[in-house]
Amino acid sequence: MRPLAVIPARGGSKRLPGKNVKLLAGKPLIHYTIDAVRKVFDDETICVSTDDPEIKKTAEQTGLKVPFLRPSKLATDTASSRDVLLHAVEFYKHEWGYTAETLILLQPTSPLRDAIHIEEALRLYNAKLDMVVSVKETKANPYRVLFEENEAGFLDRSKDPNTLENPDNPPPVWELNGAIYIINSRSLTEKPISKFDKIQKYVMPEIYSIDIDTELDWKLAEFLILENC
Repeated sequence: MRPLAVIPARGGSKRLPGKNVKLLAGKPLIHYTIDAVRKVFDDETICVSTDDPEIKKTAEQTGLKVPFLRPSKLATDTASSRDVLLHAVEFYKHEWGYTAETLILLQPTSPLRDAIHIEEALRLYNAKLDMVVSVKETKANPYRVLFEENEAGFLDRSKDPNTLENPDNPPPVWELNGAIYIINSRSLTEKPISKFDKIQKYVMPEIYSIDIDTELDWKLAEFLILENC
């Protein structure tokens, strides 16, 4: 499958400044993802993609070599994950003659995702798919608790449960948890991720699905790590 595991770690976080290198339960946040992926892949196929020298230095404290600093145009709020991944693919192809067929995108903001989750998701992947993506079952089921305002200013359910065969038992709805994306390199070259239609879910328990975006997320993740949850 010729894998390339990419850890995108941009500097300049606004909500949690410096979060990728900030100590979470005594360890830099980015180290959790590096430690997990090294249990699955060799260092030669692991790429930390960052624009920030401090993140590069912190990542290399683990012994993993960071092969480049990402161009500044790929470190803005508008830079897409697709652009970042394609840049990494092109770098490995041009510099080392390595053509990645399968991309494993692992965001450093998911510190409770571990090697077992990556391995389980990989077992679901095949080259006929566009992507395998990690999810959790959402609590915000659109048949039950999500509403949209109609033209009259009243609330309507986002999805009408009366369209279901059993309105009292709506189907589960899945929410991306941001932890694992296993992407067909060919699909990524041909179209943006938003246009993928052959997507397989990998379900993760909520406790491992924390995606750190706020101070509250940080405190919860730290509590769970310190409690060995």
